[in-house]
Amino acid sequence: MTQQKPMPDAISAAHAADKLAAVTAELAAAAQGASRDPSEVTLLAVSKTKPVAHIEAFLAAGQRHFGENRVQEAAQKWPALRTAYADIELHLIGPLQSNKVKQAVELFDVIETLDREKLARSLAALKDRDDFPRLFIQVNSGAEAQKSGVLPEDLPDFHALCRDLGLRIDGLMCIPPIDAAAGPHFALLGKLATQIGVSNLSMGMSADFTTAIGLGATHIRIGTALFGTREG
Repeated sequence: MTQQKPMPDAISAAHAADKLAAVTAELAAAAQGASRDPSEVTLLAVSKTKPVAHIEAFLAAGQRHFGENRVQEAAQKWPALRTAYADIELHLIGPLQSNKVKQAVELFDVIETLDREKLARSLAALKDRDDFPRLFIQVNSGAEAQKSGVLPEDLPDFHALCRDLGLRIDGLMCIPPIDAAAGPHFALLGKLATQIGVSNLSMGMSADFTTAIGLGATHIRIGTALFGTREG
């Protein structure tokens, strides 16, 4: 008799708990090594492309902060999960199209990818909503033509525009170039945050989050180390 392989969406809460514990231990060690309190760093489980069954396993293991890349995908997964777990905090960490702003505001607690005037104005039109999300500006720290984000030298003016529109900016986010050392980009983001007077830094992923914590990250975005390699 041929043994059936597990379904690809099968994952146990125990497996999720083990993965979560391993990353949390690394987080704590990195924070302590930088003379920081581990509670200063929020672990975002990046659940993009992952099925609801995987997310439910991490919810059962106690994880409550998640990151998604696409508004449409999040809309299919998260409303029902929020009904079951009222304390979920959901971050949008992928590009936001202006025509999806209203839906994003309804879905997400934090939008990390504010990166242009048109988007800022679209968000400002909804800023009086009770459920309006917190906002981070995405910085294109490597000035990569193919990547979203405000250039470092343009950040002060863009931040001033957001302030004039009545938008409160709570932090900055960056994704360093894939072929570059991440540390200098994280250090730059910290310097820029000090310059404009914000305290939250979303930076660091599975391969470099310990470096990010050492340089002041308040939010780390972890996908592969928790969920495994991306599917599809």
